[in-house]
Amino acid sequence: MAPGAAPPRFGPWQLALAAGGAAAAALDVFADGWVAAEYARRGQLGWAALVLALLAAASVATQACSWLWLRSDPPALRPDVPPWLLAALHLLQLGFLFRCLHALKVGWKVCWAEEEEEEEQSRMAFLSHDISMLRLFETFLENTPQLTLLLYVILWTNKAEPSQGLGICTAFLCVTWSLLDYHQSLRSFLQDKYELSRGSSIIYFLWNLFLICPRILTVALFALLWPYAVAVHFPLVWLAMFLWVSLQGTDFMEAPGPEQLYRAMVAVILYFSWFNVAPGRTLHRSIIYHSFILADSTLLALSWLWCRFPSDEDSYLVPVVSAALPCYLLGLALRVTYYKWLHPNVRAQQEGVSDEVDANGRSDGLGFRSLSVPDLVNRRMRWLAQTQFPVSQPSEQPFLNGAAAAESAV
Repeated sequence: MAPGAAPPRFGPWQLALAAGGAAAAALDVFADGWVAAEYARRGQLGWAALVLALLAAASVATQACSWLWLRSDPPALRPDVPPWLLAALHLLQLGFLFRCLHALKVGWKVCWAEEEEEEEQSRMAFLSHDISMLRLFETFLENTPQLTLLLYVILWTNKAEPSQGLGICTAFLCVTWSLLDYHQSLRSFLQDKYELSRGSSIIYFLWNLFLICPRILTVALFALLWPYAVAVHFPLVWLAMFLWVSLQGTDFMEAPGPEQLYRAMVAVILYFSWFNVAPGRTLHRSIIYHSFILADSTLLALSWLWCRFPSDEDSYLVPVVSAALPCYLLGLALRVTYYKWLHPNVRAQQEGVSDEVDANGRSDGLGFRSLSVPDLVNRRMRWLAQTQFPVSQPSEQPFLNGAAAAESAV
């Protein structure tokens, strides 16, 4: 799709993916409940309470973001239900589920409408992107800590229950899928950006998986050695990431208070995975981030090896720990492969346009999906697109005036 062409359409395949994402989220909640119930049945009330506490904290933060977004959105972008009902649903922790069901309802109408309406396509893009952002927040606030806890319990007890296996599989799937879904939904908001091909999507999925797995494994091993030390390590690294995000000057939410909530959640994501939050070239920031995480994870793994090796009881873990570094390096290699040969900029360059990370070339600006009324624009998506994609000069598009920004390797 060349610049200026119509943005990607929301069709049956996108609807199926949206339904699959909602089903995966529901399955993940079921798996968490099953794990907590199994812990409680075996008398391990502390672990059960911790699983439920992580689930509750992630849900509260996600519902708070969802409610704040709805309040700041123009009325035409809100669901056509009474405000008190929306407030009640979010208070009951059902706001995200309502968003998913509402998006599926709108998506069904868009897919099977006799005539395609650009405004409905744009509205669906807004709904989809908010859902993908909320899913990303909820996943990293809940699934990544729970993955660490599940691995810790399995290593500590030296056995794995079926509920734990299901929890690990669904959590890893949700984490890596949420990153891919977020990136795809952001591109679908722009009129002049290519969609990811299936091959590109697979590589994007895999390199995030290979980068996240070693991080979670090393934190779990460190917790196995010193359980209470994680309670010190996580806040310190989280605080460093929070300060880093704050220094980059984010402007995602409508008010300073909610903006701090956004920065706090992004800091949790950065504890486990790279996430860009500011305009400008991402290469240097990415190198700094991955160098820090690689050094931190290496120190955690070496601490475990130094204090527990040699040990016949844990000897089977030595090959696993030894494979963590090659796994991380493989993830970095796949990331380089993606941006070198599989990124949509390959097709864009073939047609003489610019669509690449940290592009040095000039572009004509970003064209956003828009509704018929000029004021109806998803401000969050506009800001994220400005931070993620290159813009060389002010655009003639009515919804964008800003400085150059490079695409993130989310």
